[in-house]
Amino acid sequence: MSATLIARQLAAGHGDRTLFTGLDLVVAPGDVIGLVGVNGAGKTTLLRTLAGSIPLESGSVALSPPTANVGYLPQERERRPGESVRGFLGRRTGVTAAQEAMDAAALALADGEPGADDRYAAALDRWLDLGGADLEERIAESDLGFDLELPMTALSGGQAARAGMASLLLSRYDIYLLDEPTNDLDLDGLARLEAFVSGLRAGAVLVSHDREFLTRTVTKVLELDLAQSQVNLFGGGYASYLEERDRARRHAREEYEEYADKKEDLLERARMQRAWMDKGVRNARRKAPDNDKIAKAMRGESSEKQAAKARQTERMIERLEVVEEPRKEWELRMEIAAAPRAGAVVATLRDAVVHRGDFTLGPVTLQIDWADRVAITGANGSGKSTLLAALLGRLPLDAGAQHLGPGVVVGEVDQARGLFLGGEPLARAFGAAVPDWPDADVRTLLAKFGLRSAHVLRPAVTLSPGERTRAALALLQARGVNLLVLDEPTNHLDLPAIEQLESALASYTGTLLLVTHDRRMLEAVATDRRLEVAGGRVTG
Repeated sequence: MSATLIARQLAAGHGDRTLFTGLDLVVAPGDVIGLVGVNGAGKTTLLRTLAGSIPLESGSVALSPPTANVGYLPQERERRPGESVRGFLGRRTGVTAAQEAMDAAALALADGEPGADDRYAAALDRWLDLGGADLEERIAESDLGFDLELPMTALSGGQAARAGMASLLLSRYDIYLLDEPTNDLDLDGLARLEAFVSGLRAGAVLVSHDREFLTRTVTKVLELDLAQSQVNLFGGGYASYLEERDRARRHAREEYEEYADKKEDLLERARMQRAWMDKGVRNARRKAPDNDKIAKAMRGESSEKQAAKARQTERMIERLEVVEEPRKEWELRMEIAAAPRAGAVVATLRDAVVHRGDFTLGPVTLQIDWADRVAITGANGSGKSTLLAALLGRLPLDAGAQHLGPGVVVGEVDQARGLFLGGEPLARAFGAAVPDWPDADVRTLLAKFGLRSAHVLRPAVTLSPGERTRAALALLQARGVNLLVLDEPTNHLDLPAIEQLESALASYTGTLLLVTHDRRMLEAVATDRRLEVAGGRVTG
């Protein structure tokens, strides 16, 4: 069915910190609204509020018609223990919950409960609208390439990404709320997602840090501007938003500077007029004899005129329309500290073979030399992560040989993210990774990455995925590495931080292994080699 979501005067915050207020939004059929803002601006909070997953702090959310089905697909795909791939697909499409509601209504109907017939009719309509009648057939046609009865916890990252994509393509919601749907998708998956979103008749609100995806899909942009405490809706696509945002920011700065200059000129004029007035009074007292009443009166009249002018100038200042200074936006300025150079050969594989269940990587013969900058690409499940693990010696080989050069200091964003999943405060978890650092230095560095007092005392596990990624990047700056391994580093990072990471990589002098499906990053980061991984084979 065609449905519209209407949000009025929404507000949200964390503790004493306000994320957004007075937010109005209409999501009509065919709208694809890109939701942007820095990590911690409240993007996920807003999606969960629109979905009804968390209670409203203020304002209202309404659906027209009220029976419309809203699908919220969160950014961190849950791998519930004991849940099969088939069960995952049923849950993510909403069909499982609809089936349970229909079964409960059927039991109530059999027991003769009042109103059970209406509840059953409504549950049946919902089940049909969500595609429950032919879900099994459509799952069979989706051809995921692995057993649907496998537990989700047994899937590789690539397989889990394919399952997540399938759950979206199989869904039939009236409103879609998508939080980072591009994470972990390969180029083929991105193309399929773009086609799906672009072809939606339903309205959608989505969060993504894939700039190319946003450029190709969104029709409007809703910006949560945390620095200015503003909510801004821009018509047009993502490229239009960037131009309009930059123009608006320049205009706001120019308006403030014009106001500040005018106020300063008036203040200077008032100071000068007061100074002239005071000088006139002193001269009148000093120079005029008691019997020279005419001269004394003239000087007094001149002083009064200066006082009147000063009061007039002060009234002009009071009547000025105040323009608040645009707050300087937080900006990540990171460097990747380089450890001393390792040997000429950083890492090698010789006829290496790795078996992981039904998957085989290799045989692979590969040499990474000092200061090589290597991009590694390939479809999900092709073996990229297995290749990295074998190359770094984290995965035992079934055949062949692996060698990591002496003096190699490895830095990995993916591995470092895992350091911040425990219950201890972020500052303590970070400090444990750099034990020689004083606590004050740890806090200072984290603050440079936008992780301030409100973050460092929280349990690390409660941080958002983007905030944990920032902490991982801060760790790279703290440690110093000469072999930098980035496995999908843009996942969960906000757009300004991605651009700063690209800038930091430009000045990094060590060896770089970059795995990414971010098309803009592949263009922006200079590499001198590209390895293609397909079906366990490595070429390039």
